[in-house]
Amino acid sequence: MEKLDDDAPTRRGQERRAEIVRSALEVIAERGYRGATLSAVAERAGLTQQGLLHYFPTKEALLIAVLAERDQWDTGAARRDGGGAWPLELLASLVEYNAMRPGIVQTFSALLGESVTEDHPAREWFARRYERVRADMADTLRGEFGDRLPGGLTPEAAAPLLVAVLDGLQFQWLHDPDAVDMPALFRAFVSLLNRGDEGAAE
Repeated sequence: MEKLDDDAPTRRGQERRAEIVRSALEVIAERGYRGATLSAVAERAGLTQQGLLHYFPTKEALLIAVLAERDQWDTGAARRDGGGAWPLELLASLVEYNAMRPGIVQTFSALLGESVTEDHPAREWFARRYERVRADMADTLRGEFGDRLPGGLTPEAAAPLLVAVLDGLQFQWLHDPDAVDMPALFRAFVSLLNRGDEGAAE
């Protein structure tokens, strides 16, 4: 078996890891978070479970890699010239896209909930992610509204609220997709951002 050095992985090792992550994405999309067992992913990737564990020693490690891959797809679609700004209209489109891949959303939400414990392997990954996403959302809001939103908040103050709406809607949608129209509700929130104090006064 080839040796994999995490600091300087071989080209074949990188390719095999990418194959496993793609297989995991497929299995999660088909079976959901709990159904995405290591054995199912290994079979899809053409490996034994022991062979998969050579690259991803735990299910959590594999799922973090899947989430990182998801973020790379979304970021690649949204970034402009290396910046962090995501136009609100594009964010709304990403919410619609997420509504078509419940398995990935379920994985993200399940790991997010578990990662609040001190010793969880995904805790540091989510902490770094949220730091980056808050900065990106502040850039988004500044690009849309300038230094003040219609309601008076700065982009930095409003950014955590925008992230909370995005993630909170996902949790509610996963529990009751018939009652929670995630894309429509996010667009309604964007409308409130645009109306500011005027909308609050009605």
